[in-house]
Amino acid sequence: MVSSDQRRRQLAREKFERQQQRREEARHRTRRLTLIITSAVAVVAVIGGATYFATSGDDKDDKADAAASQSPSAEPSPSASEKSAPEPAMKIDKKAKYTMSLKTSQGDIAFTMDAAKTPHTANSFKSLADKKFFDGTKCHRLTTSGIFVLQCGDPKGDGTGGPGYTIPDENLTALGKAGADGTVTYPAGTVAMANTGQAHTGGSQFFLVYKDSKLPPSYTPFGTMDKDSLKAVEAIGKAGVTGGAADGAPKKAVNITKAAVGKA
Repeated sequence: MVSSDQRRRQLAREKFERQQQRREEARHRTRRLTLIITSAVAVVAVIGGATYFATSGDDKDDKADAAASQSPSAEPSPSASEKSAPEPAMKIDKKAKYTMSLKTSQGDIAFTMDAAKTPHTANSFKSLADKKFFDGTKCHRLTTSGIFVLQCGDPKGDGTGGPGYTIPDENLTALGKAGADGTVTYPAGTVAMANTGQAHTGGSQFFLVYKDSKLPPSYTPFGTMDKDSLKAVEAIGKAGVTGGAADGAPKKAVNITKAAVGKA
């Protein structure tokens, strides 16, 4: 007998998987459109520029699942230009632990990264923080039902931005073996990478887990918040989402004024 809570979580995960599939299909459509435009330019003297923006679509499915739960979206696929840049050269001490400190409009949030377990992720975040990449950004998405996360790290603030490169997945076995439902528990206090649902597509977006959440073990868990930071994120989650939905911009706006990474 499946409980209502289990059913709700199952529906949330199914919606999450559909969202990722739609984003991947949108990425392929964008690539096909680019190829068509490029080919046409070779035949026609002048062609007007074209802009294509793919939305998640499938409103019917979204409405059907709304009663169940929302789930945190992963970072959309980087564009072809974003993928052209290499990830930062490795400059950190792979044996050390680092702390990322965020000064936000809702208080300080800090988490520890173990470079021995996630060297590429820790190195990328230090490189980005040193360049002030996160300064002036906001945590654009809060999910308060089924899965409980605050998502940050997008320079565009709408879930579509990234650093111009991708990094490999790391530490995916840290949370144990997936259960029969294909998920593991990301404990409260965990900081993990967002991605497209495909392997090795992390960029700069990450999510802060403020209550135990079940997700597939495909999101690099690379940080752990301290107690005060977890309380700060819990307060943001408790305040809810703008407009009263279960998923969207947090009612308490979380603006990052400064980010820094140093040895713990």
